[in-house]
Amino acid sequence: MDAVIKMLFTTEEHESHVLDCMAYLMFLMAACVFLIENMPYGRYASSRYGFSVNVKLAWFIQELPAFLVPLCLVVWTSCAKTSQLPNQLLMAMYFCHYSQRSLVYPFLIRGSKPTPFASFFSAFLFCTYNGYMQIRYLSHYAEYPADWITRPCFIIGFGLWLVGWLVNIHSDHILRNLRKPGETDYKIPVGGVFEYVSGANFLGEITEWAGFALAGWSVHSASFSVFSLAALSLRALSHHKWYLAKFEDYPRRRKAVIPFVL
Repeated sequence: MDAVIKMLFTTEEHESHVLDCMAYLMFLMAACVFLIENMPYGRYASSRYGFSVNVKLAWFIQELPAFLVPLCLVVWTSCAKTSQLPNQLLMAMYFCHYSQRSLVYPFLIRGSKPTPFASFFSAFLFCTYNGYMQIRYLSHYAEYPADWITRPCFIIGFGLWLVGWLVNIHSDHILRNLRKPGETDYKIPVGGVFEYVSGANFLGEITEWAGFALAGWSVHSASFSVFSLAALSLRALSHHKWYLAKFEDYPRRRKAVIPFVL
């Protein structure tokens, strides 16, 4: 893999510049999210976005590059920065999320609604793009002071990441167990952070990547956080509107994604 990357980039400075450009492009992608229609999936699935893909297969394949591409970068290339503790911890935070999201979560899904191909393919491309950008930067170019992990920036960021990760996992657990075996109707999620927002799982992931961005303090982690905020907050707002229209007894005190605010 080193040989392939060297064919693409003439110097390390060249690749570092490309990684920076990828991050700036992701900021632009985040802005575009507000201008284009959200790719539908699950309850919003539509045939206008291509043929349907089995939901478990779609989640597994589309999320796998976010885990597999970075893993190959770390295992099969010479990684100058992987011996440094801040880089190791930041990569561990990333891999902790995506090992669960790509290797565990897809096989726990209980819903049966398929995913439109356009939604599946766009997620696949994003996971490949972002996985390469995040881990290539952390494993080869990110420089941190020796005491970085004791600084408030890292400590607060790691704390936010951990809280967000736990909220995301717990919220997914609640959603999976809303229905009893054989039931197909949608139900109102209760418990945990769902008592405050309709998109508790989205809020968890937004918090995760905000913490990751704070702990990593780079344009690359920041762009991922901003993109996640844009994409997931819009999904949460869509879910919130759908719940309000679907259920007359839906708790009116709940917000969409930010407790007591939005």
